[in-house]
Amino acid sequence: MKYSSALTLMRIPFSVFLMPVYWFALSVVDRHDLLRAVAVFIILHLLVYPASNGYNSYHDRDEGSIGGLKQPPKVTRELLHLVILFDVAAILLSLFLSPLFAAMVAVYLLISKAYSYKGIRLKKYPIISTAVVTVFQGFFTFLMVQIGVGLDWQQVWQAPNVWFALVSTLFLCGSYPLTQVYQHKEDSSRGDKTLSLLLGIRGTFLFAGIGLGIGAGLLLWLYYAQGQLQNILVFLVCTAPVVFFFTGWAAKSWKNANEVSFENTMRMNKISSLCLSFAFILMLVLRVL
Repeated sequence: MKYSSALTLMRIPFSVFLMPVYWFALSVVDRHDLLRAVAVFIILHLLVYPASNGYNSYHDRDEGSIGGLKQPPKVTRELLHLVILFDVAAILLSLFLSPLFAAMVAVYLLISKAYSYKGIRLKKYPIISTAVVTVFQGFFTFLMVQIGVGLDWQQVWQAPNVWFALVSTLFLCGSYPLTQVYQHKEDSSRGDKTLSLLLGIRGTFLFAGIGLGIGAGLLLWLYYAQGQLQNILVFLVCTAPVVFFFTGWAAKSWKNANEVSFENTMRMNKISSLCLSFAFILMLVLRVL
């Protein structure tokens, strides 16, 4: 029973919110091995991200709602056992793909632990934690996916690939504070100074709008420069629901603080992650065809 509760705290379904980076990284690659792509997906979404979520929960011991769980169960020692198991499994499986990919997975896991570990606790520093999270969940993961599917280091560092990788970080930079906006009270009680807490509710929505807008603008320019006009249309159509919900939510939240809730935050995460994933999957399919 304790391991069942611990597995719940790994929040495996929550990995869906990080899927867009994976699909985005694949959508700009000319060729990749399907089996390697499947393996990378499994390693990241079923092992790496859950291990990071579990370790974060182990140290935070949240009593209120957290990403993906409205009522999280109590933290037990079994959670740390699962985190270690998932960490080891992720690195060992990654070695079958390439030593470089395994090394990048190991670095990601270590950085994610520095974010939560009480001895370091990057989460206490709003600017540093935001930079670390957005770079490693965005730019770094983008390149890590491509290394995993078979590209070499020189290929992933070529333009315009690095610019696409930067876009992923800009998107994360815009959306990251939104995941914190409903947790101000609990973060304050732990002494964590998150970016959203620093910005306030209105500032969080403004920051998110600017970050997402710059990211979208750069992405559309890159598609235009590459002559990929079809991708511009796909992106604009698929992300229209995101723009509609975000602007509506922001307007309501400015007038009524009760709109800044766990339910609306999760709704925003779901809409944005699914719409972006669908857009990049569609681009990938059209690219293959």
